Amino acid sequence: MIRPLLATAACLAMMVSGCKIVRDPPKLTASELAATDPVAETVAATYDPQLIEFVENNAVQVNILLQSIAADLSTAGGVQAAGGGAWNFVTNGQGVIVAADRTSRAALLDVDVNADGVADVQIQLGPVVRGTALRDAAPFYVFTDFRDQIEYAALSRALNERAIAGLVLSDGDLAGREVDFAGAFALRSAADPVQIVATRLTIGTAP
Repeated sequence: MIRPLLATAACLAMMVSGCKIVRDPPKLTASELAATDPVAETVAATYDPQLIEFVENNAVQVNILLQSIAADLSTAGGVQAAGGGAWNFVTNGQGVIVAADRTSRAALLDVDVNADGVADVQIQLGPVVRGTALRDAAPFYVFTDFRDQIEYAALSRALNERAIAGLVLSDGDLAGREVDFAGAFALRSAADPVQIVATRLTIGTAP
């Protein structure tokens, strides 16, 4: 009986020696994770100190901007994306919410900014956000600083996600409430809807 037991033990040893123990990688903090991802690192380093300041310092009041766009989109003060793409604008303003879609994946606030009871602009609530305006309106996000088009597109998504994460919405119906905002939007034509990605959004109490 000893010889079969020895053979069995030898087989088990061979099986064990062929196994590789894989340990779980250590969990990274948010700052450590950002350091391993150039897009996350860029957003962490620039969003608050550069992008927020850029929007606040360069935003054109929304009513003035809408009038300029209606007159001539190409001379309204926007920044055109490379290759003749959309015009990108930064704006701020106040208005009254006339409708709020909070159930769609691409949720929106419809906002009246000229007191005629009709929505003039929309504020994107996400989680799905359209456009690349936050990236393309700012002069410090340059395509050649990134590895390729995929990484540059990832930057836009990450900026949009960071903006949406900063929005604070109260429960209940938002229609009729006053709103103060700042952010960016893009237009390919003056007839397109103005859909703002907000970097600042303050909603008043119910009327």
